[in-house]
Amino acid sequence: MSIFVTKYQDNPMGWRMGKIDKPYGIGIIGCGVIGHKRSKALGTQGRLVACADVDIHRAENLAKGTGAKVFVHWQDLVDLPEVDIVIVSTTNDWLTPISLYALEQHKHILVEKPAARNLSEIRSLLKKAKSSSKNVKIGFNLRFHPAIMKARQIVDSGILGELMFVRGRYGHGGRVGYEKEWRADPKISGGGELIDQGVHMIDLCRWFLGDFVSVKAETATYFWDMPVEDNAFLCLSTRKNQIAWVHVSCTEWKNMFSLEIYGKTGKIQIDGLGGSYGVEKLTHYQMLPQMGPPKTSVWEYPGEDISWNLEFKSFIESINTNSLPIGNINDAYEALKIVDQIYK
Repeated sequence: MSIFVTKYQDNPMGWRMGKIDKPYGIGIIGCGVIGHKRSKALGTQGRLVACADVDIHRAENLAKGTGAKVFVHWQDLVDLPEVDIVIVSTTNDWLTPISLYALEQHKHILVEKPAARNLSEIRSLLKKAKSSSKNVKIGFNLRFHPAIMKARQIVDSGILGELMFVRGRYGHGGRVGYEKEWRADPKISGGGELIDQGVHMIDLCRWFLGDFVSVKAETATYFWDMPVEDNAFLCLSTRKNQIAWVHVSCTEWKNMFSLEIYGKTGKIQIDGLGGSYGVEKLTHYQMLPQMGPPKTSVWEYPGEDISWNLEFKSFIESINTNSLPIGNINDAYEALKIVDQIYK
């Protein structure tokens, strides 16, 4: 068995970033945990010029030491001529309205998943995006975890053979009072665990297998006293009858992530996402001609979560090259189509 411990790579995919005269002006709307992650991931390609939050203290805290302007009203931020890119990291009920307005003001947008609360909202955003010359990127940062990108490279090489099925699990424990937070209010969130972590898993499975034509699922509320589900179980299939078998949960108690990709001549297993999810690791099992125990290679990615940095670099590349972002509005639409079928 071969084991590789991989250090931080600034540009592992070899993106052609190109030269720019000056960093893009970035405005962040929603200055909570995700807003801070986005701010730290700007690198040299972006400069924070404005922050907005209904809690002015949170906006001030994010802007501290940067010289960025601070607003309570998000429209004031979007209207700034020095803002080139708007990052929308609010609760789900404001993702679409803010993104629509930002497109009308001719701004590029990075909006956190799920980008909308329902299919109707995402359709309106998709329509506006198609008529705009600006790029709309969805916050599917899991695609940019090093182990996931390594898996993409292995699959694209063809060494696994034709893919047969994918099995994924993604879960976290709650907090005291979790059932009273905004994610438990369907008017704000649009749903429960399915539209939260489930959208990430649907997107990853679709990225590897392609579009799904059949959707079977069960949702349940086992523990939390709330009007949305705390667990969702999905069986998705493509036209080739490739299956994605997925479970997402906020009753996991110990944060966990597992994604297994099965081909006819090999398998990839990804465990952990760093931090409380455990060390990020990819194991590649390659079938031998005589079968039996497979050739096994392991890549470990200890250290900080760099997916946010890599996702922003990729977004900037799509702007510089006028190309479709990786994890775009079409991907969000396809994921929410599945969510919509399950909730109905």
